[in-house]
This record gives sequence, structure tokens and C-alpha cells, in this order.
Amino acid sequence: MAEIGIAFQTDKAPGRYGQLAAAAEAHGFDVVSVFADLLYQPPQPALLEMARATSRVRLGAACLNPYTQHPYEIAGALATLDVVSGGRAYLGLARGAWLGTIGIAQARPLAHLRDTAAIVRALLAGDDRGYAGPAYQLAPGIRLRYPAQAPGRADPLPLLLGSWGPAGAALAGEIADELKVGGSANPAMVPVIRDWMAAGARAAGRDPGQVRLVFGAVTVVDEDGAAARRLARTEVAKYLAVVAGLDRAGGLPDGLAEQVRELVAAGRDGDAWALIPDEVLDRFAFSGTPAHVAALAQAVLDAGAGRIDFGGPHGLDDARGVGLLGTAVLPKLRR
Repeated sequence: MAEIGIAFQTDKAPGRYGQLAAAAEAHGFDVVSVFADLLYQPPQPALLEMARATSRVRLGAACLNPYTQHPYEIAGALATLDVVSGGRAYLGLARGAWLGTIGIAQARPLAHLRDTAAIVRALLAGDDRGYAGPAYQLAPGIRLRYPAQAPGRADPLPLLLGSWGPAGAALAGEIADELKVGGSANPAMVPVIRDWMAAGARAAGRDPGQVRLVFGAVTVVDEDGAAARRLARTEVAKYLAVVAGLDRAGGLPDGLAEQVRELVAAGRDGDAWALIPDEVLDRFAFSGTPAHVAALAQAVLDAGAGRIDFGGPHGLDDARGVGLLGTAVLPKLRR
């Protein structure tokens, strides 16, 4: 059965994260994720607050990147979250975006992802055989000096890799439990990503069916569908230049992404979002009335995704957005 998740940006006051996560769990969402986007609050405090406010949903960051944190730091954060949540944590990793703005180069992304996943899993499992990778190493005999997993957990923490590309998708097929395409609501991308992932899985002797495909994007739902779509356009304009070139389904207007990028960089956000036509908006966001949002999400599920993640800002305000997703969208997807 497909899962439905919800993902939050870390731009809120302490105390708010637990309230939103508790509401999401009460509505029946399966997974609650927290973004780890550049220059927002780190996800760990929000996740710990959410863990204490919930009892059922899986929790994790979507996604941590292996350039700003060493694998042993990621392992420590995950160990704490897993213990506090009673074994509900997952490990989310992606190469990240915009790191050049803070002077961090992103050489050898696949090596960084592979090495980080291997080292985090080894540390959490108490495996002290060591690991020698091109990006990160772990000397033999090294163990964490505190309890590393929730009592009773026997399996490794589920691993989610975020990627839009063939090499990253193939790596997910080889080593991950889930592959997330963040920033896409386009059902035409599902078979493309699935084929890339399946190639990596088969090369590693794995069943491609072991890897769940997760599609997530900006979400704005409101009974006033026009207002919801206006807000969604402002959010999509911020990252369209990053993801437009990654969408291999074709059909985007020539030069649109670059025009939007230049206008956003010049502070002309209104002019930028006004350029985004409806059909493009629907490829990169779930937005509009509850019925329209549900139809967009169902199309992605019907194409073969195993989970939808509804990203922020969710609605014209957080609480109303979460409430409408839970009461007017989620029931349509559970039929």
C-alpha cells in the first residue's frame, strides 16, 4: 500500500514542530519529514520535538547532505532520534544544493553518499571492522561510545537517498530502501526514475521492488484554489532553475527556468512567478483546491510512486494546510 507523508521546513518557532507533527499523525499520515535546506534551522531539534509529540509516524530529515556534516555526526543525530522516537527514525541523504554560496565544493557526490551511508550504518550497528572509501574512512576498532539504536531494533535504519539523476537513482537501487525525487509532482518522471533505479538494483543483485519511490513537492491547498496556486508559484519560482533541467520528461518552455532564475536573483519575485504557466506549476507543485491536489497526487501514485510527500508551506497558513490535507485530501488517496 502506498504511503502518504508530510514534510516541514525548519522556519518555525520551537514548540510549533511538535504541534504540527501531532496533528499530522492524528490525521493518519505515515511519515513526517523535516527539510535540511541550506540556511534554515538544522533539522535535528525539530525532529526530536516531533518524536516526543508522536508515537506512530516514521521520522527523518529529507535530506541531510554529506558535505556539511561528517558521517559520525550524522550517526550521532540518528542514534538520538531513533532512541527518542522508539525506533521510528530513518536516514535521509542527498548531495544538497546551493552549497557553493557558502564555499563548499561538491566533488564526488556518489562517493560521499555511498561512504556516508556505509559509515553511519556501521556505527549504528556497532560494526567495528572499519571502512575505507574515497571520501570518508573509518578505522578498524572504532565504535560509538553510547547506545546507538532504539532497544529492540535489529535491522539497520531505513536509508532514503534523494536524487533526480541516473547515477544517484542507480546508487539508490544498489544500497537504499527509498529513493526520493524532491521538488517533483510530475507523474511522467516516475517511470524514468524507476528505470534508472532498477538498473542499479539489478546490477547489485537486488529486486528493484525493494526500493520505494518517493515523490515530494511544494504543496499549497486551500478552498480558495486561486490563492493557493498564487502562493505555490512564489515557492516554485525559488527553485525552478535548479530542478527544471533535471526533469527529463520534456516539454518545458524554452528559457523559462533561466528567466525565472534571473528575476528571482534581481528581487523581482512577482514577475518571476507570473511567468510560470499552470501546466508547469502542476509538474513541480501540488497546489489548488483539495480536489485538485488529490488528483495531482493520485496521478503520481498511479504512475508507480510508493509515497507522496506533501512539502511546505501546505496552505495559506501551516495549521489550515495540514488540516485540509488531513481531512480533505488524504481521505481521497486512501480510497
